[in-house]
Amino acid sequence: MTTEISRDPWATLDDLLGVDVIETVDEGIGPVAFYGRCSTEDNQDPETSHDWQLSNASKFVEPLGGHVVADYFDVGQSRSVPWERRTQAARLLAALKNPNRGWNAVVVGEGTRCWFGNQFSLIAPKFAAYGVDLWVPELGGKFDARNPSHKMLMSVLGGMSESERQHVQARVRAAMDAQVLNEGRHQGGRAPYGYQVVDGGPHPNPRKAAEGYRLRVLAIDEVSAEVVRRIFAEYLDGNGDRAIANGLNRDGIPCPSARRPDQNRHRLADGWQGSTVRSILENPRYTGYAFFGRWTKHETLLDPEDVAAGHVTRFRRSQTDRIVRSRQPAHPAIVSVEDFTQAQLLRRSKGAGGLETARKAERSGRSTKRQYLFRGRIRCVVCGRKMEASPRAHGTYYRCPARTLAPGSPALAQHPPAVYLREDPLRDAVNGWLGGLFSPDNVDRTVAALVASQDESGGRQGSQEAAKKRLADAEARLRRYRDAIAAGIDPAALVEATNEAQAERAAARAELDNAPAPGTLTDAEVYAMIDALGDVGAAMSSAKPDKLASLYIAVDLQIRYEPDAQAAHATIQPTSRVNSKRVRGGT
Repeated sequence: MTTEISRDPWATLDDLLGVDVIETVDEGIGPVAFYGRCSTEDNQDPETSHDWQLSNASKFVEPLGGHVVADYFDVGQSRSVPWERRTQAARLLAALKNPNRGWNAVVVGEGTRCWFGNQFSLIAPKFAAYGVDLWVPELGGKFDARNPSHKMLMSVLGGMSESERQHVQARVRAAMDAQVLNEGRHQGGRAPYGYQVVDGGPHPNPRKAAEGYRLRVLAIDEVSAEVVRRIFAEYLDGNGDRAIANGLNRDGIPCPSARRPDQNRHRLADGWQGSTVRSILENPRYTGYAFFGRWTKHETLLDPEDVAAGHVTRFRRSQTDRIVRSRQPAHPAIVSVEDFTQAQLLRRSKGAGGLETARKAERSGRSTKRQYLFRGRIRCVVCGRKMEASPRAHGTYYRCPARTLAPGSPALAQHPPAVYLREDPLRDAVNGWLGGLFSPDNVDRTVAALVASQDESGGRQGSQEAAKKRLADAEARLRRYRDAIAAGIDPAALVEATNEAQAERAAARAELDNAPAPGTLTDAEVYAMIDALGDVGAAMSSAKPDKLASLYIAVDLQIRYEPDAQAAHATIQPTSRVNSKRVRGGT
């Protein structure tokens, strides 16, 4: 026994313990699945990218006895998107649960293309749970979760991938900024309404020109350009966005998505909207200069409660310092720089005035032969539009016809063919309600309600302070520019900066000039305001249209009409300084 032990002690011990020892045989990796990814943002050919990544993966595993039997390749997916939200990567993860998948390992062609940030630390445990190995070329073998060096290296690769993506984005953006600034080059995308994209000759890049690429430039589409000129002209004449849109719909002018459905497949082509007019009025490219970066991509968490779900991309307005304008005109202008600047100043001044100036902008300013007591003061609850006066032989009505709605408007589903509201009963009900509010018995209660409903948030004061700060900043910059020119700086180098500062100064002054007086009203001031209205009872008892109309204007009467319930809800706000919840009453 001693001789046997000394000759092979482990064999003797295994025999005593009853342990069967199996000789390990290296059969190689065996069948593996390949995963790769290609983002077309860098103009890579997906087929070429797939081939070289698959070739790298095959050369990596074939000497170790591996052969690719399954292929998962994502095209057009950013590396920042988690695996669960990539099409092919999600299929691969789903295949892990299938015991008959036919492979027990996954190989990638390049780790930095497949994982981003901390994605690997979230994905690797899933593979380990199903007994699937991960083979990464940068590791020189398969990933070992027990090896701290492997974990550290994969973390570094994820950081490198994130850094590479950010550097690529910065370089591309800098190059596009320079092209717009120096050349006024059109950077692609949908042409603004009023323009069309045409061939501009060979591409300025010799390599791309040799491959047949052509330069694309903007040219005027005369039919739609006339509509753009009309929009700016009407706006400068005092019409608001919705009033302009309604006029274009009445004249049967196709909206942008109806005129160019090929480049507006995401739109409903349901007629002109106020937002469409606003976007045209705020687009500086109509001046003939190229602008770039007015909107930028922002990545926000898909679910703030689940950071691992990754980010989604949203477009938002850029900060002013991120917007680039060409030094010279880049394409034919549809409106002059002066008209466009005047429109922007007008918009800012209206914005500073709040809803009061917005309501004025909706009116067309047409003169009428008769007095309409509730002109511009009644809105249809179904569609939100102002109801128009419609005189008849037996009385005056206010109507809201469904036929004037934009085709395809959601309001058409619930809007009656025509909504009518007669003036006489409405006048009597409103006068009775107002008479009760301002009667000597109820005036104290009305004053208390008006004072209590005032907004004490100080929002307007804050807005005025911000405008004052912008004005002071613009004037300070202009002084610095004048001092620099006096010191010998070339004035041409400061033209753009000076023009920008002057525009900001003019906008801030317009905002301050149109801002309402700050402060809230006391009880005494509200009593004085009501006294200034005069004898409300006499105005209503006389029933003279001009006096009644003046009273309605003084109290800023607004009415919302519900055609189904045949009920009109009236609100008043006797002074623009009382930004209140309003005294409410039904008629």
